[in-house]
Amino acid sequence: MDPSGFYVQYGLWIMFGAVLLQQLGAPIPVFPLLILAGARAFEHPLHGIATLVLCVLASAIGNYVWFLAGRRYGQRVLKAVCKLSLSPDSCVRQTENTFERYGVRTVVVARFVPGLGMVAPPLAGALGLGSATFLLYNGTGSALWAVSGLALGLAFHTQVEWLLGALTNLGNRAAGTVAVIVVLYAVYRWWNRWRLRRALNAARISVAELDAMMSRGDEPLVLDVRSRIERKLDGRGIPGATTIDLDDVERALARVPRDRDVIVYCACPNEATAARVAMQLRKSGIFRVRPLAGGIDAWESAGLKLEVRAAER
Repeated sequence: MDPSGFYVQYGLWIMFGAVLLQQLGAPIPVFPLLILAGARAFEHPLHGIATLVLCVLASAIGNYVWFLAGRRYGQRVLKAVCKLSLSPDSCVRQTENTFERYGVRTVVVARFVPGLGMVAPPLAGALGLGSATFLLYNGTGSALWAVSGLALGLAFHTQVEWLLGALTNLGNRAAGTVAVIVVLYAVYRWWNRWRLRRALNAARISVAELDAMMSRGDEPLVLDVRSRIERKLDGRGIPGATTIDLDDVERALARVPRDRDVIVYCACPNEATAARVAMQLRKSGIFRVRPLAGGIDAWESAGLKLEVRAAER
């Protein structure tokens, strides 16, 4: 089938559906479609305008669903969203850090940062952002994102047309090549995640082991390395734990004693943040350090005692 002719006939419907599904969590690469739409807009300006409107509308619908879910379910939905990402070990942390620094403006730039766009809407809802404010900033970010893709298509319309012609000549081989590239990329990301998890499994301490240490009076130093936003959304903590902010790790590590067992916990998938801090401790000469398997959620699931702290600002 001629890709160019197929796009002319169904392009706008495809664009709306692809953007909507992507915002709902499907790993669909939409930006190439925007570039294609921009190339077509060179001769048909109304096509570019219609694409822009549909992108903003589809983004608003998809993101608002996650925004409402975040408002209702809080941090639970953030963890669910991260499971849809190829980088679940970092997406929540990255978004929380950006929100801490830039506030609601994060919603505007979220579409331009891999992983950020999926987590920003539910996080905004969990933090109590107003619906009108969210839709305004989300619409602004979606429009800027769509315009950037359309602008690239306009600027390189000649090259896009040449590429479409080449794909038409290749026929089914082109589709097969693209599919292989996508699969290889997904396998590569999965392999990296698997290697990280294997390394963590060898170094972690279980909640039962930590509870036994505390019960014996071993007095391990327990470090809570969740972000300020995480601690604001979830005031639970392991009794006696010391909080460390990742933007102040170096100064905090200087106060960690060398002669005690150090246990690091977080609330992120695969204990990635805890593992990262543990590695920093080891590099600084503190070797009796381990991340807590399952983090704060595993501690609670085991029925162990929690302390509830005052909300942080």
